[in-house]
Amino acid sequence: MSDIKVHTIKEGDSAPKFSLKSHRGEKIQLSDLRGKYVVLYFYPKDDTPGCTIEAKGFRDFSSEFEKKNAVVLG
Repeated sequence: MSDIKVHTIKEGDSAPKFSLKSHRGEKIQLSDLRGKYVVLYFYPKDDTPGCTIEAKGFRDFSSEFEKKNAVVLG
């Protein structure tokens, strides 16, 4: 059985506490990013054209996100 919990949130709600692993295997907790804007993006399957294009778009604008005190996770 999985320990994954599903939360339904609406626009304006605070995000639930969560953690995830970075591409380097480091644990990232939402609470570590307090005071920053957090952009979460999801894609249906790794190594497909759609996810690659989306990821490149976020990468290409990474400096703009940084200027706005935002971090992108996806």
